[in-house]
Parts: sequence; C-alpha cells; structure tokens
Amino acid sequence: MKLVAGLGNPGAEYAKTRHNAGFMLVDALADKLGVDDWRERYDAMVLETRIGTEKVLLVKPITYMNESGRAIGPLLSWYKLGPEDLIVAHDDMDIPAGTIRIRKKGSAGGHNGIKSILEHVGDEHFARVRIGIGRPLPGWTVIHHVLAPFPPEDLPKIKEALDGLVPAVECMVTEDVDLAMNRFNPHKRKKEEENE
Repeated sequence: MKLVAGLGNPGAEYAKTRHNAGFMLVDALADKLGVDDWRERYDAMVLETRIGTEKVLLVKPITYMNESGRAIGPLLSWYKLGPEDLIVAHDDMDIPAGTIRIRKKGSAGGHNGIKSILEHVGDEHFARVRIGIGRPLPGWTVIHHVLAPFPPEDLPKIKEALDGLVPAVECMVTEDVDLAMNRFNPHKRKKEEENE
C-alpha cells in the first residue's frame, strides 16, 4: 500500500492558490481514477483506491500547511506504513512555475509542510513530487506569493505539470521512484531526447 499526500490549506478561499498545488495533484489523480469517496480521518480527507494492483490512500491534510505532519504521521502508523511507502506532492518556489521535480528524499528546503512531516515521521526517506510555483514578485512577501492564486499566464503551465504528474505518480506507485525520476524529471527527459 502507498500513501499519496498532497499538501495545501483547506477551505474554498485557498482552493486555487499556489500553496495548494499538492491538493490539485491529488484531486487530478482522483479524477483520473474516477473516485470521489473522500472521508475524514486523522485530520485529513482520505480516499482509498487502487492504482494497478496496488492499494493507494490519497490524502489531503486539513490541518493547514504548517501542521501537515500531524495528519500524515498518524495515518502512516494506522496503516502500518513506513516512510518508503509515502509520496508527498507540494508546491516549490525554488523552481519555475509549472516545472516538476521528483526526488527520493531530502531536507525540508524551507517548506513548512515538509518540515512538519519530517518532525512527525522522523525520517527523510520519502518521495517528493515538487510542483514549481516560481519566486515572489518584487515587493511581495513569501506568504503573499504562496497564498495568491496562480496568475492567468501560469495556469496552462500548471495544468500541463499536473497532467504530466498523474502518470508519474502512477509509475511511482506501480513501479518505483527511480524509474519515475528517470522518465519524468525534465533534465533526464531532455538528455534522452538529445540522444535520440
């Protein structure tokens, strides 16, 4: 079983904001799989489904971003899953809007949702799906940037990123993270195209 968690903030006012890119990916996965039976459990909205033959738990913490680990830690314990069974999707200011990166492990990199998960899980060896949201505009604070909706010029890039990440997450679940990194991380794909 795998737990695929998208990070974000609950509530309609945050639904289309940059910080909710993780929620958007989990919703796109649910749409693709044709499932919508969300239930509340351990401070999260949870949906049990399958990708291929693998059981999957789609999760959207409702704790607000900074407390994401408060939902994910207990869910991992309840389902007797380890960090290696966890895939976390989140926004990332360090990469341009619409760019994607899949990683096997790592530090929080300044992301409060990941920081909270690291505190509650106690291990950095879980996969990350990073969705680029770009840097704040001049004069904008980080909080203003992440809690603002995507500007119209970024929406097509974000849609393309989410569309590309649905099969990437399916690959991570049914095959493995290394294969997904090789197949879907942009720099790897570019090198492959150059070698064709």
